[in-house]
Amino acid sequence: MPRRITLSALALSAALALAACSAGSNADSPAGADASRAADAKPVDGGTLTFDVASDAGCVDPQQVGSNETIYATRQFVDSLTDQDPETGTIEPWLAKSWDVSPDGTTFTFHLVTGATFSDGTPVDAAAVKANLDAATKLGARATLVTNYLTGYVGADVVDPQTVKVTFSAPNAQFLQATSTFSLGLVSVASTRQSPDERCKGIVGSGPFTLDHYTQGKEIVLKKRADYDWGSSLWTTQGAAHLDGITFQIVPEASVRSGSLQSQQVDAISSLSPQDLDLIESTGGHVISRTNPGIPLHLAVNNSRPATSDVKVREAISRALDRQEVIDTVLSKQYEPATSVLSDTTPGYADESELLTTDQAKAKQLLDEAGWEEGTDGVREKDGQKLNLDLYWFNNGNFGPTTELFQQQLKKVGIGVTIHQAQISEAAQVQKDGNFDLIYGGLTRADGDILRTSYSTKGTNNARIPVTELDDVLAQQLATVDVDQRNALLAKAQQLIVSNYYVIPVVQQTTVLATTGDVHDLDFEASSRLQFHDTWKG
Repeated sequence: MPRRITLSALALSAALALAACSAGSNADSPAGADASRAADAKPVDGGTLTFDVASDAGCVDPQQVGSNETIYATRQFVDSLTDQDPETGTIEPWLAKSWDVSPDGTTFTFHLVTGATFSDGTPVDAAAVKANLDAATKLGARATLVTNYLTGYVGADVVDPQTVKVTFSAPNAQFLQATSTFSLGLVSVASTRQSPDERCKGIVGSGPFTLDHYTQGKEIVLKKRADYDWGSSLWTTQGAAHLDGITFQIVPEASVRSGSLQSQQVDAISSLSPQDLDLIESTGGHVISRTNPGIPLHLAVNNSRPATSDVKVREAISRALDRQEVIDTVLSKQYEPATSVLSDTTPGYADESELLTTDQAKAKQLLDEAGWEEGTDGVREKDGQKLNLDLYWFNNGNFGPTTELFQQQLKKVGIGVTIHQAQISEAAQVQKDGNFDLIYGGLTRADGDILRTSYSTKGTNNARIPVTELDDVLAQQLATVDVDQRNALLAKAQQLIVSNYYVIPVVQQTTVLATTGDVHDLDFEASSRLQFHDTWKG
């Protein structure tokens, strides 16, 4: 049964805590690469872990990057004010040892730990937090996640060296959770003064690893910080990391990544091909997975294009898709069909599965009603125009076979599809230009406000959704600190998005990785990104 995730909160007179009653996991083993097989093993210090990923976002500034495979690296050299428990969803201390939130949710006061420093030796203090927030708001389109998290940002005041007060012009119910994300990970004051392009080449953080060097399209190399001693309260151990370093190699070919793991030339890989899973396990490797919170893998529809501006065409696309066939044919047992525009591990999730069923007869009926007549070549036409849709996917996941199956399924009801593959570094420009009908991908965040940042006409709105009631509902949930009321508004938003098929959820986005048997305690954080502080080899 789908898991309904609700928010819980401490009394607002003391603090606002956004939490999920269960973050969930469909990992083949408990969270982390081997929580069960090495429960009594003693960590070993030393060694370098080599991790093959499929893509490179072309930037290593956490505040500008949104691609999971690059975030695996950038998350390791920045710390956040708070952390989020992946099992309970509660917000926990990190660089901030405590915080106070005003009853109306407009001001957040953080009390910082003492002794934390950036790797250039400068302090992680209230002035640094202020510099980060002020600079982040100026990144604009280069940092859409950060910009949306800071909606209504008035400013930050340095109360004393270890206390900073952040003020918003209106209630901002999602901000506390946002402070746990990599997007609001802190960089040095000197880094905040660099241009966006300079920051993309390398920044200074306060994390357990430092950026040794970055060669675009080739590798991101991290080195251990020996004096690190201010880790998240959720980590198993404190002090310096166990590993001496981590090397992320960009290897686009799935077969090469899999072969390197099986021959133990590398220690871990991402973006696995389903056909490789059994072979990896049979040769001593370990497959781990976790359902990502946020927006599942979906077809983002361009609601402003001639054909897809019609809700009947959008619904026909959804009805024509066989989600279980996608899982059975090109994915793996780690995946589940999407049941809403939020995954079921997301705070505020509401089940909309009745609207996401496969019914090709209904799809054909809807297309008939929309005036698209059957064509001699199997592709429908209307007013002399073929129903041919341009579908994009970006090389930050193994999405090629999935989009080819979409092409086959949609052809059965008379919809033609032209598939375009682009680099992840091209995603922002493709979305900005709007010369697409469909884009396949997913978005990860452990808070339901991801719907506002993605689909409000005041947010990124790459789907070109027109001004509707949805805008008001998304704005209201942002301003609502009462947990039950906010959940109700998020449920309403999901119903509006799914019933109008503004986007078409397909399968729940799932992080599936593989490691050799020598890798221990590789953990998922709340957003299904990776935490390497506790990881060791031996």
